[in-house]
Amino acid sequence: MSAPLRLRLDTQALIDNWRTLDRMSGTAACGAAVKANGYGLGAIEVAERLAGAGCRDFFVANWAEAQALAPIGLPVSVLHGVRAEDMPAALSGFARPVLNTAQQVARWKAAGGGACDVMIDTGMNRLGLSVDELDLLAGLQIETLMSHLACADEDSPMNERQRVAFAVLAGRTGARRMSLANSAGIALGSDYHFDLTRPGLALYGGVPRSEFKGTVRQVVAPEAQLLQRRRVAAGATVGYGATWCADQHAEVAIINLGYADGYFRSFSDRGSACFGSTMLPVIGRVSMDLVALDVSAAATLGEGDWIAIDFGLPEASAQSGMSEYELLTSLSARFARYWG
Repeated sequence: MSAPLRLRLDTQALIDNWRTLDRMSGTAACGAAVKANGYGLGAIEVAERLAGAGCRDFFVANWAEAQALAPIGLPVSVLHGVRAEDMPAALSGFARPVLNTAQQVARWKAAGGGACDVMIDTGMNRLGLSVDELDLLAGLQIETLMSHLACADEDSPMNERQRVAFAVLAGRTGARRMSLANSAGIALGSDYHFDLTRPGLALYGGVPRSEFKGTVRQVVAPEAQLLQRRRVAAGATVGYGATWCADQHAEVAIINLGYADGYFRSFSDRGSACFGSTMLPVIGRVSMDLVALDVSAAATLGEGDWIAIDFGLPEASAQSGMSEYELLTSLSARFARYWG
């Protein structure tokens, strides 16, 4: 049974974005963050396409996400480390843990674990061992020593402080590679690239820094099916709270989309869609499953037609007040996903 919501996903844009980031990474290898189900687009589908383009390093948040990727046999690192209950999966070898705490290091050593990655905190104060705990790493087979930039999407002096704090760790842990830069970090320049970059948002067409404008392309295009077209008389209202009132007779379309699908209430009276070249403004409140559009300018639009939702990530972020990350990762499972 077909769904009344769909995402059109652009394989070539995804591949071209990765190749752009790979070039920007210079001599460093360029990996791919495919956590949160490939930022909402489908982790397996994203990973397979990027692997075909030459990507050899993939990153997920937890072991359930790693397990989902296991059938395609790609090199995967699990960013949130390894809990006691994760050990059977971790020791089976289909992914590497990124060790974040002294307890995780001890757990991995006690189990005779093999290759691992390690996260070092250089100032973000989120995940990672402190620099003072480097001695705990003796005896580990470290593939990649990582840290994470807190302010890479801004021109902040913290970026350079973190880079320096990380650079001085070179050669102190026996790690084969060092990795610091996320998408925005790649744009900070070659000093931030080290041996491996770990882009996420920019792979999918997000613009974390101005350097990416016109450089990466949107991968996802949401569409929704029209459920009903109706005429609304002047003075009548539409939707919850009666927040929109027609100042003249209006043609209104109700589409199968709402905040349960990741189209947030903050798009109320701000978002838009299009039918061909005709712009259709969102009117009234976005509800859980339904959105109303003013379609007075689209005389031929009727029940069952598909409408493209305006979802350019920087623009949609500005309209809704939600980050580009939130917009992507909130796209619900109710969307059918079609790769082209």
